[in-house]
Amino acid sequence: MLHLRAIVPPDRTEAVCAAMTECAGATNVVVLPGAARSPRGDLVQIDVARESANEVLAALRRLGIDKDGSIAMEKIDLSVSEAAERAERRAPGHGDDAVVWDEFDRQVTEGTILTWSFIAFLALATQLAGIAALIDSPVLVVGAMVLGPEFAAVAAICYGIFRRQPARIWQAVRALLIGFVSAIVITYVCALVSKWIGVIETDRLPANRPLTAFIYSPDRWSFIVALLAGAAGVLSLTAGKSSALVGVFISVTTVPAAGNLAVAMALRHGSEITGSLEQLAVNFLGMIISGTVTLFVQRAVWNAVLRQRGRSAAKRST
Repeated sequence: MLHLRAIVPPDRTEAVCAAMTECAGATNVVVLPGAARSPRGDLVQIDVARESANEVLAALRRLGIDKDGSIAMEKIDLSVSEAAERAERRAPGHGDDAVVWDEFDRQVTEGTILTWSFIAFLALATQLAGIAALIDSPVLVVGAMVLGPEFAAVAAICYGIFRRQPARIWQAVRALLIGFVSAIVITYVCALVSKWIGVIETDRLPANRPLTAFIYSPDRWSFIVALLAGAAGVLSLTAGKSSALVGVFISVTTVPAAGNLAVAMALRHGSEITGSLEQLAVNFLGMIISGTVTLFVQRAVWNAVLRQRGRSAAKRST
């Protein structure tokens, strides 16, 4: 269940309550007249089944609550209510399959904002990956994958293609380009300094790296893994299953390839520079393709669920 809090102009409170009554997945409607001060209005609180969230938000938008009032929604960790259970049973489909598009929009939009913390996390992850390349450590490769913050921007590109929003795509691409270039430059400089002061006691990357060679050796499996990870990542974001997202990060070698690229440039190891660039391209391409396809499939599946609900309601009425 989700909890919705809306500040409603008094002249539209009854209309909002009527709209919530018509929504099968809405329940526990509470009205506190005149409780809101900024903006002024009535405070309306509603519990909503996740699968009905889009319907409720659309109804509130039609009444102009997003412009003249305020709408906030949050997840309920525990709901002990027979009314809420009935609302979930009446709502179409299952909550885990429902995509709350406004929620997903916010998540991916935040992921494309080029902040200091975004670059810092990406730089730290890339440096971990660079060290992993030097000592052939798969543990550090996994750490770099988990620490990297780039997947939200990849998801934003998928969503921009899905919604046909070039501005969103460009913003996400810009964040990835600046973020990765900054992280690679920082790691490159650190590798050069480490070489000059003797921390790196080699002129080339190790020739035999059985545990981490995959980060600069793209093949068909690299693309297949990227496809699977992109689909799983988008599903994790849209279904709210953040725990699954950690597994997605561990599956994709974008940041490790960037770290290997930086160290390979510092040590002038040409073949690994090329391989790392190819690995980066393969992974981003695979994730973007599968992530976009996943969004289209989710929309088609949910539209089928809603059509089935409409047919069932029509049969009950006849």
